[in-house]
Amino acid sequence: MRKIKMVDLQSQYYKIKNEVDNAMLSVMDSATFINGPEVQMFQKELEEYLEVGHAIPCASGTDALQVALMALDLNEGDEVITADFTFAATVEVIHLLKLKPVLVDVDYDTFLIDPKKIEAAITERTRAIIPVHLYGQVSPMEEILELAKKHNILVIEDNAQAIGAEYTFSDGKRKKSGTMGIVGATSFFPSKNLGCYGDGGSIFTNDDRLAKKIRGIVNHGMYERYYHDEVGVNSRLDSLQAAVLRKKLPHLDGYNEARRKVADYYDKVLSESKDLLIPKRLPNSSHVFHQYTLRVLNKKRNGLKDYLESQDIPTMIYYPVPLRKQKAYRQDLEDKDFVNTDRLVDQVISLPMHTELDEEQLKYITDHIMEFFK
Repeated sequence: MRKIKMVDLQSQYYKIKNEVDNAMLSVMDSATFINGPEVQMFQKELEEYLEVGHAIPCASGTDALQVALMALDLNEGDEVITADFTFAATVEVIHLLKLKPVLVDVDYDTFLIDPKKIEAAITERTRAIIPVHLYGQVSPMEEILELAKKHNILVIEDNAQAIGAEYTFSDGKRKKSGTMGIVGATSFFPSKNLGCYGDGGSIFTNDDRLAKKIRGIVNHGMYERYYHDEVGVNSRLDSLQAAVLRKKLPHLDGYNEARRKVADYYDKVLSESKDLLIPKRLPNSSHVFHQYTLRVLNKKRNGLKDYLESQDIPTMIYYPVPLRKQKAYRQDLEDKDFVNTDRLVDQVISLPMHTELDEEQLKYITDHIMEFFK
């Protein structure tokens, strides 16, 4: 049996090695390393795939979130509501821009931000909501967008973990994740469902005016060379990474389907255990399983993790500490308002999840998990 990896980027690369190598060599030959043709073509292909008006590539997913917020003309102290249970980048950029993060609890079964908690947290200073499409499943966007419209609040989608997922509205309309709010942001970190071979990200919007502003911000605030109309940053996707992403984008739907098949296998076997809760899949969201995350009951999570690692089965805990209790972002909030988050940080464990897992590996993983609970 091949060694089990949490993410197997090497095997995935070997399947498209010739395509990727030739594309990267072509960039080297042209020496157009910044804002070259590969970047422009990737941008256009990504817009077509997502059916969105504008995709603006940038240097990372964190930059994508920061630039999106910078472009919205928020003022110091404005409140931005987001989930307490997610990766720190979401609140990191809020703090960097001197905005005020307002953290709320998530739904226990889906791990996603709870619209009822959002509504309860809205004040006269609330200017934006950042729903995080955690682990590859889309947040309840119809409810969130209705709330935003009711209270005149902006919605910025953190789509770092769910590119390629689709959301179906009650009227049957379908939209790709990251394209429903005023702006969306994603990451192309190597382990993402669509990952490059370094750092990279992109911002999405259907708003022409906002897109123009974002394009200036990512390039030092310039619309014309050496004329700086905005306070900007240096955040550009380089041509080598764009070349990689152009070769991987046509495979994205296949990659996501392969992840769903892995999740199906896990679900079928692990749903038999009374000590485990498998991920809940929402009927109107096509989960793309950036992570396959279990909840382990009866305080057995850490024991399971240690046992699996002793059997050469890697696992990860995403995330062990709520954002409100992180040293850098600590907030004195009532634990009673974060019951689900506090349960999850003690229960969640993520299993190997990638496109290259085979049935022998999956059987080995699930057999050992079931053995642990005998």
